[in-house]
Amino acid sequence: MPETQTLSLPENASLFTRLSVARQCLKALRKDPTNPTYGQVFNQSLNGNLYATLAQALWRSEEGRRLLTERPSLQGKELDLAALERLPEGTLGHDLARYFQDNEISPFETTLELKTDVDYISKRYRETHDLLHVLTGYGTDVVGEMELQAYVLGNLRLRTSALVLTNGTVHHFKEPQAGVGRSEYLQRVWAAFQRGRVSPRFLGFRFEEHWSTPVATLRARLCAPAQA
Repeated sequence: MPETQTLSLPENASLFTRLSVARQCLKALRKDPTNPTYGQVFNQSLNGNLYATLAQALWRSEEGRRLLTERPSLQGKELDLAALERLPEGTLGHDLARYFQDNEISPFETTLELKTDVDYISKRYRETHDLLHVLTGYGTDVVGEMELQAYVLGNLRLRTSALVLTNGTVHHFKEPQAGVGRSEYLQRVWAAFQRGRVSPRFLGFRFEEHWSTPVATLRARLCAPAQA
């Protein structure tokens, strides 16, 4: 197994190379599931061409061009969680800080160099994962994570989300989680997929400019209503 520092995706990699690197990353992630480098390289290996298409779409809007030019960061080192928690309850900043505290987790970090727009969008997607939990209201339990992956699949069509959702569904059918039966599980992930499909794409949104905005306001702007 390659070391973390040497496991990377070459520029203009062929499909065979991308699949090979993705396989190595997946093998490494089974042993170290929270490793940010393996996670991001895995993400790029399967989604690189999709991110390239998203970058082209972002360049066509003023807000998207500003995002790709300035490349703002939502990494942990950029977040003052103590200051965010002091914001009024119900705001994005406060609720995100509480989310990290309540779930006893830390914000995403990576040391990968950003050479291209694809690198940046890959990183940006990983950074928004926890924000999406807050925004959509999906939980951090197993079923909630699958709902979020279904939402992202509908919204961005990411192959990694499809892979994670497929594996999670197979596992859930073998060992149902939290008392959620197969029928209810399928209904929930399908509703999440449809919700993501009809919602605006979230990836180009400047979340860091809206810490004081109520989550309810952002949810109404960025997410279609959740189905009962």
